[in-house]
Amino acid sequence: MVAAFIHGLILAFGLILPLGVQNVFVFNQGALQKRFVHALPVVLTASLCDTLLIALAVFGVSLVILGSFWIKTILLSVGIVFLLYMGWSTWKSTPVNNNSENRAKETFTPLKQIAFSASVSLLNPHAIMDTVGVIGTSSLQYNGAEKIAFALACILVSWVWFTGLAVAGRITGELDKSGRLMMVLNKISALVMWGAAIYIGITLAK
Repeated sequence: MVAAFIHGLILAFGLILPLGVQNVFVFNQGALQKRFVHALPVVLTASLCDTLLIALAVFGVSLVILGSFWIKTILLSVGIVFLLYMGWSTWKSTPVNNNSENRAKETFTPLKQIAFSASVSLLNPHAIMDTVGVIGTSSLQYNGAEKIAFALACILVSWVWFTGLAVAGRITGELDKSGRLMMVLNKISALVMWGAAIYIGITLAK
């Protein structure tokens, strides 16, 4: 069981580490919010969504969903629309000085954080394919307690990672008093989102 847990930790960390839309969004919210507690909605939503996807992958339910051509097509299409919209919103956003009273106007409300975080988590075909194709497939070698340990390890990585990512964003936001660094990060974030949308579009066209 210990081996399965360690396997889950290493595998999940390797999947979640690369720069992606979900990571970028969590980091940005951590940097833009005035306090870390205000970024908790995005952290909790991203973590819960990952928990759901991992559970579905390990127990095979998501394979049924992705096996449907129409469900997969709708998922990909909606994902493209969300990514294009989020990329445009991020590109246009202009971080202001941390001491400005207008800073609150530049941040996402808790409801908007939850909606956007859920969209980049559940409507991100790349993340779903990784979860199902890698975590789901890897879990097939385990049964009973070992399978549960493997799933819990993957879930633990998500919760720790997203919390740490938001904290790193908060520290960056505190250090970047002028807002220039966040301006650059926003542009990069938008390009990552648009790139993901193009990639999904190419996948859909095949």
